[in-house]
Amino acid sequence: MKMASFASTECFLPLYQSRLAPTHYQQNGTSAILHLNSKSKKSLSFSSSSSFSTQGTSLCYAVERKERSSFAQTAAVRHLMGSVTRTQGLRFAVVVARFNEIITKQLLEGALSTFKNYSVSEENVDVVWVPGSFEIGVVAERLGKSQKYHAILCIGAVIRGDTSHYDAVANSAASGVLSAGLNSGVPCIFGVLTCEDMEQALNRAGGKSGNKGSETALTAIEMASLFEHHLK
Repeated sequence: MKMASFASTECFLPLYQSRLAPTHYQQNGTSAILHLNSKSKKSLSFSSSSSFSTQGTSLCYAVERKERSSFAQTAAVRHLMGSVTRTQGLRFAVVVARFNEIITKQLLEGALSTFKNYSVSEENVDVVWVPGSFEIGVVAERLGKSQKYHAILCIGAVIRGDTSHYDAVANSAASGVLSAGLNSGVPCIFGVLTCEDMEQALNRAGGKSGNKGSETALTAIEMASLFEHHLK
């Protein structure tokens, strides 16, 4: 079988593996030029200094690409983030458990103080009290579905005791807050402390570990901003 010789040996492509479709073929004497078009619309040319045969599928072509392609250029990636400074017009509800009130009141104070520091007006914050952390989820979902608020803060404190009651309440509170957000479409922020003892809780309610109520408020502001300005 005769094989064609080419001016360029940049690459070889078996004809049956190539996705290139021939458009026209020229032959002058012993010189042959085959022009192909690829799906990428880039022109490829092949040249031969002697006649060639298409026996079987073993015929190879040396390809000279007229224009080298670079990596595909994509549009700039957009990064969407909520802002803690764009708080104008944002409304919040705070669901607070009365149980372990010595802790939850301090968490609430931290949240309200943070709202004030970040220019959330007092008239745009409603506080709803519930008996315990177990009841937070259902109330948060109702508030979210009312479409009056941009985010719901869920504040409580569950401290381990001598029985397994702690595990039941802590797990139910977490799943309840999650379900509230998913079902209402409004961010519901989990601010329920789950601590081994009272000391741990006090440390997280304004003690040496900071105030988790304040952190919950910041998260609520950022999520409310993200939904309001980017995800509507």
